[in-house]
Amino acid sequence: MQYKIPVQIENEDTIIGNLSLRQIIIMMVWWWIGYSLFKSLEPRIGWEIALIPAATFWIVGIVIALMKISEMTFLAVMLNFIRLQLTSKERKWEKWVDSFSELEIGYVLPVNSVQTKNLSKWSIDALMNQDSHDKLNKI
Repeated sequence: MQYKIPVQIENEDTIIGNLSLRQIIIMMVWWWIGYSLFKSLEPRIGWEIALIPAATFWIVGIVIALMKISEMTFLAVMLNFIRLQLTSKERKWEKWVDSFSELEIGYVLPVNSVQTKNLSKWSIDALMNQDSHDKLNKI
C-alpha cells in the first residue's frame, strides 16, 4: 500500500492570481490606512499633495504583502531580526556547528560538568542517555 505525502504543506493557497488570503488582507489594511489618510488630508491640502503620503502607505502595504526573503514572509523576517538583535550577544554563528544549545533541547548536565567539558559530543550524549535510562528504571 502506498501513501502520498504532501511535499509543500506550508505553502499558502492562492485565491486571486498568485495572491493568498494573507497577502490580500495585508494589502487591504494598508490601502484602507492610506485611503483614510488621503481623505483626511484632501480637504486641507488638495488631492495632489494628499496622494503622496497615501501612496506611500499603499506601496509599503504591497511590499510587506509580497516580499519574501529566503522563503520567509516579511513578518517572519522582522521577528527573526528582532530576535537576532535581542540575543546577538548570546549567540555566535560558526560554520559547521549545530545551532542549538544543550539548554534548548532539554539536556541537564551532571553536577560534575567541568569534567565532561573535555569529552566529545558523542560521549556526553551517551552519558545523558545513560542518565535518562537510570531515571526510567527507578520508576
